[in-house]
Amino acid sequence: MTPAIEPTQESVFTIREIAPKIFDMTIVSSTEEGSAALISKHAKAGQFVMIRGGEEAERIPLTIAQTEPEKRAVRLIFQVAGTSTHKLSLLKPGDPVLNLAGPLGKPSEIVEGKKVLVIGGGVGIAAILPIARELYHAGNEVTVVLGARTTALLILKDEFAQISHHLTLCTDDGSEGHKGFVTDAIKDLVAYRGVYDVGWAVGPTIMMKMCSEIAKQLDFPLWTSLNPIMVDGTGMCGGCRVLVGDEVFFACVDGPEFDGRLVDWDNLMLRQKQFKNEEADSYHHCRLEDQLNSR
Repeated sequence: MTPAIEPTQESVFTIREIAPKIFDMTIVSSTEEGSAALISKHAKAGQFVMIRGGEEAERIPLTIAQTEPEKRAVRLIFQVAGTSTHKLSLLKPGDPVLNLAGPLGKPSEIVEGKKVLVIGGGVGIAAILPIARELYHAGNEVTVVLGARTTALLILKDEFAQISHHLTLCTDDGSEGHKGFVTDAIKDLVAYRGVYDVGWAVGPTIMMKMCSEIAKQLDFPLWTSLNPIMVDGTGMCGGCRVLVGDEVFFACVDGPEFDGRLVDWDNLMLRQKQFKNEEADSYHHCRLEDQLNSR
């Protein structure tokens, strides 16, 4: 008689709102063979997962913020921006997660003994966290610049303070740190500390574009994590095509990191708007459905 095999299940261990519409969620596996358990053992900085919270949810890519192999846990931080992330935010501790696939994408190329610049904007601050951590522990001199619209959205400051030699905070409204954009802070830092050997920037597309223009002017590589429309995360759908140095790449398998100096940013921003109206309509109906169900 064949012994029964314990089913593997991924479930939410913790979830909390750390800023308006930004959620910090940890997913755990019930067994060592579960997706979260395996991802936590093999994931490296810069990689991501594809997650589907329920039967009616879409698969969406989320960068891995942290892993804890001993707990079979994967930490994800996301911002509610549409229907899928909204539904994900409604999960509670103990709720099952239908699908979790990863680690996907190529990991960051961690250098050693260099003078590095790490830039995070908005929810991109979460995506840059594991990269900054690896760079710090690899013996680099790490300068971190974090930016957000206002202090309420400036997340993970305490965690970055522990893994950086120089930390600069920026807010558009001046509610914390320097008033202005991260690009202003980069220019000031370069003027004071000199040009960096290499940098990373993750955040809104327009922010990464502007940071890349500065890196191009100063002639140092700046790795940017691209976020085009992505369906399966394995190179099958072709939806995440990006133009880099006049060549076509798939962000999910060739990236997600590319040297921002070579990225066709205008093409990327145009592709990101492809389903903007449909997503807005879907989110509107999703919120109406939630309101009706709560009555």
